Amino acid sequence: MEKKIRTINSLNTRSFSAHLDEVVLRNGVRGKRIRIDHPESAAVIPFVSNSEILLVRQFRYALGRETLEIPAGKVDPGETPDECVKRELHEETGYRAGEIKYLYTYAPAIGYSNELIHIYSGHGLKKIDDKIDDREISDVERLSLEQLNALIKKGDILDGKTIIGLSIMEIMSSNL
Repeated sequence: MEKKIRTINSLNTRSFSAHLDEVVLRNGVRGKRIRIDHPESAAVIPFVSNSEILLVRQFRYALGRETLEIPAGKVDPGETPDECVKRELHEETGYRAGEIKYLYTYAPAIGYSNELIHIYSGHGLKKIDDKIDDREISDVERLSLEQLNALIKKGDILDGKTIIGLSIMEIMSSNL
């Protein structure tokens, strides 16, 4: 086990904080570790039919390009992941789901971040309004699972939560 000696420096933002810590490694040698404190997130695979889902297109600054991914967002203080996923689905797509089902929780950057992403599936979608969060989302797209699988195979879908969410759905549907 590693033990923190001190925090050398920190960066605090509205969304997360990053810390450079000096630690004692398990072999007794001193080292440094980056630690990012990040709120939990929730994501949803929104099924408009048994074979089609909604994806959102948004610009990702760190990549310098738009990506296609399932709707998701940070869990707000005082909010549960279940509440968050419903809010994010509505804000990013204009839809509400008749049924939201929890699928899986994973740690996307386990080596340096404490973030957890909770993945859900959503069924029985109803369009509530045409307004979406246009500060983040440039488009909402309806794709067949076949189209989505082709985009993943081509490397056009890079988003981990989207790929993991769809993989979990596939594992659960095959009853392994």
